Amino acid sequence: MPPEQRGSGAPAGSRIYLARHGQTAYNLEGRFQGQMAVPLDETGRAQAAELAERAAAHGFASLWCSPLLRARETADVVAARIGLVPVEDARLMETDAGEWTDRTFAAVHAEAPAQFAAFLAGASDFAFPAGESFAAQERRVAAALEQVERGELPALVVCHGMVIRAAMSVRAGRWLTHAERVPNGALVPLDSAGGQSTELGGGEITTPS
Repeated sequence: MPPEQRGSGAPAGSRIYLARHGQTAYNLEGRFQGQMAVPLDETGRAQAAELAERAAAHGFASLWCSPLLRARETADVVAARIGLVPVEDARLMETDAGEWTDRTFAAVHAEAPAQFAAFLAGASDFAFPAGESFAAQERRVAAALEQVERGELPALVVCHGMVIRAAMSVRAGRWLTHAERVPNGALVPLDSAGGQSTELGGGEITTPS
């Protein structure tokens, strides 16, 4: 199908969709993977295949992704199904978890309970020790979305849980401190009521992916 015909019936406000990559062993273990090269596990590969089938129904004209391994592996599965070549953008990477990278949530909570609570709350001024702040991530994600919007639409962006929260915050015009959890393999319309009405995780708080 020619790009100009793809997604011609897409409703206004849903020209960009965000997808979280499939599950990794770190997701299952509750471990900060930050910007590490962590591959999908068996469940994650199955979730990527399911995502690809759902994506096929939307007639996407472009496919963007984080270059991190887990997102790229997911995007490649989707690409094979919908016939698009993924465009990598480093601004779509997960938050740099700094000194918490490769550590379990439980260990960090035990060592630094106040900082961990700020992280869980999604405080807008939170920054990972020797890593990235949520504010800095929001700025780079916003810049990436601007470029996506200047390209062919509708577009699918395969990324990470905290990237999706940052994107929804950009659309809402304020930092969504308690954005609901986005499950692995989820497909989320960017402009769904400013990011506030997409009920995806039973109210669980978003965690890094």
